[in-house]
Amino acid sequence: MRKILVVGAGQSGLQLALGLQSHGYEVTLMSNRTADEIRSGRVMSTQCMFHTALQHERDLQLNFWESQAPRIEGLGVSVAAPGSWSEGPAARAIDWVGRLDGYAQSVDQRVKMAGWMETFAQRGGQLVIHGAAVGDLDYFSRAYDLVLVSAGKGELVSMFERDPERSPYSEPQRALAVAYVHGLGPRPEHPEFDAVRCNLVPGVGELFIMPTYTLSGRADILFWEGIPGGPLDAFQGVKDPNQHLALTLDLMRTFTPWEYERAAKAELTDAGGTLAGRYAPTVRKPVGRLPGGGLVLGVADVVVANDPITGQGSNSASKCAAAYLASILEHGDKPFDEEWMGQTFDRYWNTAQHVTKWTNAMLAPPPEHILNLIGAAGQLQPVADRFANAFNDPADFENFFYEPAKTEAYLAEVAGGPAA
Repeated sequence: MRKILVVGAGQSGLQLALGLQSHGYEVTLMSNRTADEIRSGRVMSTQCMFHTALQHERDLQLNFWESQAPRIEGLGVSVAAPGSWSEGPAARAIDWVGRLDGYAQSVDQRVKMAGWMETFAQRGGQLVIHGAAVGDLDYFSRAYDLVLVSAGKGELVSMFERDPERSPYSEPQRALAVAYVHGLGPRPEHPEFDAVRCNLVPGVGELFIMPTYTLSGRADILFWEGIPGGPLDAFQGVKDPNQHLALTLDLMRTFTPWEYERAAKAELTDAGGTLAGRYAPTVRKPVGRLPGGGLVLGVADVVVANDPITGQGSNSASKCAAAYLASILEHGDKPFDEEWMGQTFDRYWNTAQHVTKWTNAMLAPPPEHILNLIGAAGQLQPVADRFANAFNDPADFENFFYEPAKTEAYLAEVAGGPAA
């Protein structure tokens, strides 16, 4: 029986640990918090997961909350008319919603990670509650066939070298602020189905709104992404959760009044329902070296950390866990050497590279052909639907998003006329 150590109990670490456990591996999971501490703590992410990522959970029979979580059937995009907020209430220049082929869902990670951790322990897994340092891993690594590091923050990440060729940004590109709320009304248009709402405010930032399932049931997430130094970069130093929500709503009133209209009764789900911070999007080399010569393999956002502007964090974590699980199972009883680690990461990078390329493109001011594409989606429903479904499969953006000629040809094809 092969012995594997997983350090970090997030989406990827837990999914991988439970997957390995189900195949008879002897798995030890290290977490710096207990399940109860996670459940009673602060929200960790926005985690809207699309069909492919959800299917990886279903394949392992880990979709415990699927019947309770709202089914997100669409993805809408609104664009504020540039500068309109400086002359009075902001106005929308673009507003549409695309339908998803397979529904998306969001489950508060406090609910999911606590539940999965308890399941891992109930199934006989060894759960170690301990904040791991590099020195700890140096000691533990000798007792395991493979050590996987999925703790995306703190000292352990420093073992993994930044890959400058794949990391165009060295500074945070957005200031992030999240609030989980009850009492948000439905959008007056399409109230019959749930949708993620992406509100783009040119030169200022973005507001994302998504239905979720949290400790107290159905809720919605309000998520501001502000360009650093701009008017949305206002949450640093805000410690009081109610002040955080008041600021969130105040910014909605100014920049997205069409969303603010349904927020009159919004109140925080709980005292831990807010989160603020920022980080630089970074791709790192996948193999970390321990002082004693041992090697560890980085998982998910340890090695590929994208800005959450495209909502891909938990999706990528699920896809990474699925790719790594397949590689481990296929490898049998052969040693997990550096060559295998590199090949295993490359298997994940085949999908992750599309996420990184798209996310980095969305962080930059949009070029004219992208504005044309987003505008055309308001008149051509197939364009809106394809854009929405590319959140599930970002590789599809290669076919119609990045190059002006491909975008033009695609729009001409959908409109039924020749390209200009």
